[in-house]
Amino acid sequence: MSIYTRGGDKGETSMLGGVRVPKDSLRIEVYGTLDEATSTLGLARSTTRHDDICQDIIALQGEFIGVMAELASGPASDGAQPPRQRKKIEVPRVQPAQVERLERTIDKYEAERLPSNQFVRPGGSMASAALDMARTFVRRAERRLITLSREEAVNPHLITYFNRLSDLLYVMARIDEQREIEQAVIRQFRALGLDAASRASQTQGDGAMGICLGDCDRMVEAGIRRANAIGVPMVLSVVDAGGHVIETRRMDDALVVSITLAPHKAYTAATVRMATQELAKLAQPETPLFGIDVNIPNLTLVGGGLPLWRDGRVIGAVGVSGGAVEQDVDVAQAMVAAL
Repeated sequence: MSIYTRGGDKGETSMLGGVRVPKDSLRIEVYGTLDEATSTLGLARSTTRHDDICQDIIALQGEFIGVMAELASGPASDGAQPPRQRKKIEVPRVQPAQVERLERTIDKYEAERLPSNQFVRPGGSMASAALDMARTFVRRAERRLITLSREEAVNPHLITYFNRLSDLLYVMARIDEQREIEQAVIRQFRALGLDAASRASQTQGDGAMGICLGDCDRMVEAGIRRANAIGVPMVLSVVDAGGHVIETRRMDDALVVSITLAPHKAYTAATVRMATQELAKLAQPETPLFGIDVNIPNLTLVGGGLPLWRDGRVIGAVGVSGGAVEQDVDVAQAMVAAL
């Protein structure tokens, strides 16, 4: 059969049952938009490197065939043809069980997702960008479906399905980019000679290699002396190997934003085991860790965070904020020297 039939040359198309409607009718808009989402999911499926995400996309694309069939079998909204010309077509309708399956899949991915309290900037990975694009198409289809429901009867489970579907695509996108960032970090560790075994050895031990409060006081006092010497009020923070704050001190007149930023610098340096200014160099476009800071909470690429090493392992980190990056690094170095 030829791909072209000439049947739509006048701006109309056939729904299931043979009813002819304008191509821009609401019902066509809804399942046409879902078709856009299906195609975009194909891009996500072809680019993701994670089997479970790929399989879930395949399952969704298969399910969408039935969803679009339900939408295409509805009554014509413009009365273009009388009911006697419609053929009765039985198609499955979206049921609550399908919504529940979406929710179970969301819960599965949510258990893995790192929490974040900031807006997402799509593009952490190729597949996540495609998933986010598909999500916006589903949101548009949902809006058009709600408009349609004001003109004719619509399966209420269908509206719930679309709403839950966009939530699922959002969390799948976050998981794909999260895994890609994790793999990029691991590759960078290996490039630096820090394989899994050596990282594990750095985080184990009897605790004797950690930082005591006296160490923190000594480092903070050294940092304050250096900050006074250069005439810049600072916020100085010390964290343990896991990035947990042990001590943070704010000098008089230090910037309010530095109260948040200094601990974040220390957290980043401790958990990535790298100076924040060095991490920044590896997170630029076309570099191995580009995008690492986008959706991981508390991670910063601003210089002024330095890890604390003792006998070959990281025991904590310091973070300094309040001046120019070079000044923050200078004060952080004074703190490290005090240890």
